[in-house]
Amino acid sequence: MRSGFGPYERALLCVLSAVCAAIALANPSFLSPENIADLLSAATVLGLFALGEFLVMLAGGIDISFTAIGACSLYVTAKIFASVAPDAPLWLPPAVALGIGTILGLLNALFVVSLNLPALIVTLGTAGLFHGLLLTFVGTRMITDLPACLTFPATYRLIEFSTAGGQRVGLPLFVLSFPLCALAAHIFLQRTLLGRGVYAFGGNAEAARRVGFPVARIQFLVYALLGSLSGAAGMIHAARMRNANPFDLVGSELDVIAAVVLGGASITGGRGSVPGLLCGVGLFVVVTRSLILLGVPSSWQRVVVGGILVASAAATGVLKGGRSNGGQ
Repeated sequence: MRSGFGPYERALLCVLSAVCAAIALANPSFLSPENIADLLSAATVLGLFALGEFLVMLAGGIDISFTAIGACSLYVTAKIFASVAPDAPLWLPPAVALGIGTILGLLNALFVVSLNLPALIVTLGTAGLFHGLLLTFVGTRMITDLPACLTFPATYRLIEFSTAGGQRVGLPLFVLSFPLCALAAHIFLQRTLLGRGVYAFGGNAEAARRVGFPVARIQFLVYALLGSLSGAAGMIHAARMRNANPFDLVGSELDVIAAVVLGGASITGGRGSVPGLLCGVGLFVVVTRSLILLGVPSSWQRVVVGGILVASAAATGVLKGGRSNGGQ
């Protein structure tokens, strides 16, 4: 992914390294196997949401409904397989969750593209619509008896560590999903004509249309990808928590958008990189998850998240201004 490491990404990687070193010096348990496994697990769900939002923002749009899509995917999938098909093949529940997420993402694209409605207003409305329909017609009760086909991504361990107390801490299978999806997204954006079209459309929609990029297809694609990644994030969240709660995930939109903007994505579209997103997600998770480890009250987390969002937006804005001035 060296092609995506510009000045901002390199600076962000240096900041991430410095923050990790400072936290490790302040509290050596930061480098413990159990804490590292917890950070990687937390980064997976956030990262999948962020990757989908990043693709939509790169194309000049925005989506606020991704957590509602994730909640619908996880709960409907759990409802189906916990009561109807607990012995289903391991590949089937993820496929169903991704399918539900993709369909809901395409519904957003239908309103935004076909009816030419503002993406922010549409997704703000569908967020409430999707979640409200879920609670009204599917259920509100937490499902705790998840079958093995749903918890397999969390119960299967890639690596196991021994802690100082003799406990076994493992790295679950699902931690591979975010880096693999990020690699696929990077190849798509850098090596395919349609991926280049995402950048072109986000940078200047009219110019991309005149050049001949299939702008409608690009918009449908990024919203569908956001939906499928949200479905995957919801499925992994349920596997990690060992339960399916329809009230989970909804309300964490600010965290995801802050991580995306921190990674260097422009809120106006056309600029950003997958390596920058990886660094942004890593830095956000390290900072927010280490507050309690350092003894900072949890009530300060919202302050930290808001500060990260404002500071990262200001940094990317200054960088964009500097590039514009340099090109004149």
